[in-house]
Amino acid sequence: MKRAIILVIDSMGIGAMPDCREFNDVPECNTLRNVCEFNNGLKVPTLEKMGLGNIQDFKGIKPVENPIAVYGTLVEKSKGKDTTTGHWEIMGLVSETPFATFPNGFPKELVDKFVAETNCGGVLANCPASGTAIIEKLNDEHHSTKFPIVYTSADSVFQIAVDTDMIPLETLYDWCEKARKILDDGNYNVSRVIARPYKVIDGKPTRISKDRRDYSMVPSHTLLDDIKSAGGRVIGIGKIEDIFSKAGITHAIHTGSNKEGLELTLQAVKGELDLNKIAYSDYKGGLDFDLIFTNLVDTDMLFGHRNDAKGYGKAIEEIDTYVAKIIEEMTAEDVLIITADHGCDPTVAGTDHTREMVPVLVYGKCVVPENIEKVLGFDYIADLVKSLMSDK
Repeated sequence: MKRAIILVIDSMGIGAMPDCREFNDVPECNTLRNVCEFNNGLKVPTLEKMGLGNIQDFKGIKPVENPIAVYGTLVEKSKGKDTTTGHWEIMGLVSETPFATFPNGFPKELVDKFVAETNCGGVLANCPASGTAIIEKLNDEHHSTKFPIVYTSADSVFQIAVDTDMIPLETLYDWCEKARKILDDGNYNVSRVIARPYKVIDGKPTRISKDRRDYSMVPSHTLLDDIKSAGGRVIGIGKIEDIFSKAGITHAIHTGSNKEGLELTLQAVKGELDLNKIAYSDYKGGLDFDLIFTNLVDTDMLFGHRNDAKGYGKAIEEIDTYVAKIIEEMTAEDVLIITADHGCDPTVAGTDHTREMVPVLVYGKCVVPENIEKVLGFDYIADLVKSLMSDK
């Protein structure tokens, strides 16, 4: 069986795009290089062997004479710097029109519709904010009013935070689904509605990562649809299912951490993941091809957005240890692709995503290592996966 394994290291960009200032970013943005510099180098021997240090000068990641993988840089075609845009382009869908953002909060008519449809009574915040900061600031008011905390960021997101010890998780998800429908019906062009559940732990409002859900716009068509319609398996690990609004997915499992996502990916590669438990009811099978598609969100959610360059570095080092294990379990026909979807440089001002290029590493026993330098389009990966399918 041919299998493609894609690991998206969420937000691990490698340098500002030429148009970064149009997205309120500075040319100094370079998530990986600046994280390496902050940590006085990273220990990533497997990624180093694959050629990561041959792409750019990353402190502690040495260039090697004979990399074992294809290596290079992907330059985004789409107009955006968010998870949805990046992942959709990875699967062949280029977004030429940027999603809408709301630097002054959401319009009154949208909020009014949300309050009426959900019967939530009202909302708190309605402004761009850091998620961890806004729940700390408004937790007491949230408890006294029971109003959800609704906020956005520099990205196209409608985020809803509630303490699930007070408002049930199922209610939060229902409110998110209603918000998604309102946004779609009103043509607001908002990329994602995000459920942000939290609990007060030891007196501190703490987000519960494993219960986060993303409600994305439905993509018009991606390579995932082609794989599924041909009878192949698309196994989404992490928030992949949410990013594509289930379109083109045949099997899916959410994760609460990078470690869990990496363990599940390793199990999938080893054939130890019980796919029957995570299969969609409409999966019929037919094509002897698997795409194992994993998003590793901690680099972005826990470290990039929180300006934690030290934690970011440790997360990359943890990923490297699992890449080595995955490579050991790969068959002769497997191909491993490692990339990112945008940047989120924790060393520059602000807590938002950054408009960056991303690395790509492609390894397999059937892959001839080479330097592809700079390639226009994250959809290079979709073309690569298509070629693997056509070789069947």
